[in-house]
Amino acid sequence: MSRVRLIEDPDGLSPEQGEVFDSIIASRGKMLRPFAVLLHRPDLASAVADLGTVIRYQGSLSDHLRELAIFTTAIERDCEYEWSAHLPLARHAGVSEETLDAVQRRVSLEDLSDAAVVEFVRELCRTGRVSDATFDGVGKTYGEEGTVELVATVGYYTMMAFVMSAFEAC
Repeated sequence: MSRVRLIEDPDGLSPEQGEVFDSIIASRGKMLRPFAVLLHRPDLASAVADLGTVIRYQGSLSDHLRELAIFTTAIERDCEYEWSAHLPLARHAGVSEETLDAVQRRVSLEDLSDAAVVEFVRELCRTGRVSDATFDGVGKTYGEEGTVELVATVGYYTMMAFVMSAFEAC
């Protein structure tokens, strides 16, 4: 049971909530649970939705890398809602079952290119920092732009996991 009322239908909304509600439906096809919480502050819900649009649909990271980072963040943040939502997306983006299993079990990966990203996300989620070696490994492969986007992706999905967890909206 959610700690706040989930705003999942447009009845009884303020004009501002209604506008943001419609925008989220238009951009995502349905009202997603984190936004059903955030709509209590429609200005915040709108800004978060806009950032999510940039991260999910306008970024430079490959679908594979982005979904791997999201899935790993969801596992590290113990957010079942996010990992179950992104598991099929990660599969569709070509993340192997072996990698997904290793991420879920929090063990080392055999795929070295995936391992670099997973280790980066794990370190960032667990400590709020990334070692020089881990940072350099990702930076050499994805450059400054990709590394910035990777960190922003982890930050965005950490925020969404916190919304889901704090409000028990799962």
